[in-house]
Amino acid sequence: MVPDLAIREMRRAELDTLVEWAADEGWNPGSNDAQIFWDTDPQGFVAAEQGGELIGGGSIVSYGGRFGFMGLFIIRPDQRRQRLGEQLWFHRRDLLISRLQAPAVIGMDGVFNMQGFYARGGFAFCNRDLRFAGVGAAAPHAKALVDLGAVPFAEISRYDAVHFPAPREQFLKAWINQSGSRALGAVQDGALRGYGVIRPCRQGFKIGPLFAADAEIADVLFRGLGDIAPGEPIFIDVSENNPQAVALARRHGLREVFGCARMYYGPPPVLPYGEIFGVTTFELG
Repeated sequence: MVPDLAIREMRRAELDTLVEWAADEGWNPGSNDAQIFWDTDPQGFVAAEQGGELIGGGSIVSYGGRFGFMGLFIIRPDQRRQRLGEQLWFHRRDLLISRLQAPAVIGMDGVFNMQGFYARGGFAFCNRDLRFAGVGAAAPHAKALVDLGAVPFAEISRYDAVHFPAPREQFLKAWINQSGSRALGAVQDGALRGYGVIRPCRQGFKIGPLFAADAEIADVLFRGLGDIAPGEPIFIDVSENNPQAVALARRHGLREVFGCARMYYGPPPVLPYGEIFGVTTFELG
């Protein structure tokens, strides 16, 4: 018998617990992730409890009903291998489908050894997203780079929407202005040609997103972002279907340390993958 679960909307304090569990798993969450994630979609988090105790959860964030993302999928270690995760996962999938406009399109980054399970749930493999780790280095200021706060938000949002499956203004405002981070834009001839964010994490800093019109601009942005963390660990999640992004990481001495399968329920979004040099997050897309 598979034990029954009580599955419900998550409370704000429980998201902090889930993020702590993620840290224990080695996922190295950002210092500000929990609050930013919650503010993006307060109804986008599901809790599983048994006997009144939180034993698992995950995100089912909707971006304006136009695109969904499933992440932060965790069952407490002492409650694993009882098929509880299967109950929770399918409940989350179905609930997120109900929150989206038809036809529903949902993305997720899942660990490689779970691809078969996710495929049985209707998700198809798109590409591998690889985490690279290295060390930040001081860099001279590049003239093309500006503080992203100096760029009109409407322009940032427009540029971001080209590189992400749906507009995400609520998330974006908080993400580029979070405490302890650096957000830079690359401006050429008065036009935004790329932008990137680096944020503090439990260990070091993570770069994401990193979007750029070409590899040269991406390299300038990477250097400018890494300058905030000389000698500190830095990480970037790279979509393998952009070979130039993988080459950038390796060129800067980063090594591959982890990876996930990007999978989609529904038709995969059409994106300019050659301009995506760093994924925003494995948790919210």
